[in-house]
Amino acid sequence: MDETALEMTGVMEFGEMQMAANNSSHAIPPLPTPLHILDKFPENYAVIINGYLSPILVFLTIVTNSLVCIVLLKRNMRSPTNTLLVGMAISDMLTGVFPLPIFLQFFATDRLREYIPYRWCYAYMYLAEYIPTIFHTASIWLTMALAIQRYIYVCHSFKARVWCTIPNAILVSIAVYVIATLSQLSRFFEASFFPIEVSSHVHVNQTVVGCVQMYASWVLLDMKIYMSIYFWFRVLFIHLIPCSFLVVMNALLIYAMRVAQVRRMQLLRQNKKSESKKLKDSNCTTLMLVAVVGLFLLVEFPLGILMIIMIISNTFDINIIEPHTLKTLSIFSNLFILLSYPLNFFIYCGMSKQFRETFKRLFIGGQAPMDREYSAYMTLPTGTENGKTAVTTGNETAL
Repeated sequence: MDETALEMTGVMEFGEMQMAANNSSHAIPPLPTPLHILDKFPENYAVIINGYLSPILVFLTIVTNSLVCIVLLKRNMRSPTNTLLVGMAISDMLTGVFPLPIFLQFFATDRLREYIPYRWCYAYMYLAEYIPTIFHTASIWLTMALAIQRYIYVCHSFKARVWCTIPNAILVSIAVYVIATLSQLSRFFEASFFPIEVSSHVHVNQTVVGCVQMYASWVLLDMKIYMSIYFWFRVLFIHLIPCSFLVVMNALLIYAMRVAQVRRMQLLRQNKKSESKKLKDSNCTTLMLVAVVGLFLLVEFPLGILMIIMIISNTFDINIIEPHTLKTLSIFSNLFILLSYPLNFFIYCGMSKQFRETFKRLFIGGQAPMDREYSAYMTLPTGTENGKTAVTTGNETAL
């Protein structure tokens, strides 16, 4: 089958759903076509974006996200929030790392003009599509967990000390990775690859051993249903619902910050400077996480829209966007997603004093700051619940 892949999480899958749905409408599967990269990507952008820009962004992400993990795992930085941020940093980094061999092997060379060699077929699908989709899915769901946790901190401070603990954050992270893996597990078994000798695309009068993709018998029983279930699941639970949910959560957090600012001014008028300082620090932390979620939404929404357009086109046989245009939009969506990964490091540096100080001490030595009031990153909210005032600092809540 001639695939043009769709999900940008694997950073290389673009129109697979469309071709799979079209082919599945045949009572007898069409003759297999050897896999060719230029069937999946617009050649005029593929080399510069996937061959040069994307590898640079992946290497930058490896550096920045490794530093994020090192800093956040320092003793003075450990918290439930930072546990989730470490999980997100690892997911984002691995989403780019796994396709990197494909970027370098094909897009950075002239090999993309040739059929994919048989020895690379499984590696191509696993590294460029299946595995990155798992980590990108995990990153999306961890972002949701981060927003929920922060909302509990801000609006339900008394419950935060029970629900929002480091062990719980670790359990949530593990559960997210397991469920994300299970959500993509069928992809690893849906097809096999077989060698086929074909005329070279590059060298005249030469042949190469490419590969054809043959779907498993259980998929061929009703490929239309299988593909519809799989991609509708992705549209709903990996894109549409998470993005919509995060828009609502960000709006609630912004509203909570405004309420907290009013409360802070009241505390200042009552000369309660210590509580006012904690509330200010909490607002700074919330603002930083709102920025992280906002950046996530900025790059994920275009991908979600493209997924929705694709699945609507296939379900109702409507040509909403021309295939070449959709390929072009997808490759740029991939680029923007990769670009967002290292930016979180700079958000942390710009909006967290304790992160900056801990990061500096990786190079200059010295004791990292432990005072939680000193940090806008670790101090949790001051609020009221059931008529009581709660001041949450670090991992504890003091009444």
